[in-house]
Amino acid sequence: MSINLSFKLLPILALILGIASLVAPRFLNVFVAIFLIVYALVGFGFIR
Repeated sequence: MSINLSFKLLPILALILGIASLVAPRFLNVFVAIFLIVYALVGFGFIR
């Protein structure tokens, strides 16, 4: 069940980060770093 939640959460997070990177392109690397950290935490099961 946590796998289904992660597949629902990640596209929403990616959309939000994509829009934010268009609004503030200077912070693109920060957004990408946050996304990768969250993706890893979901992958390891720390976040459901």
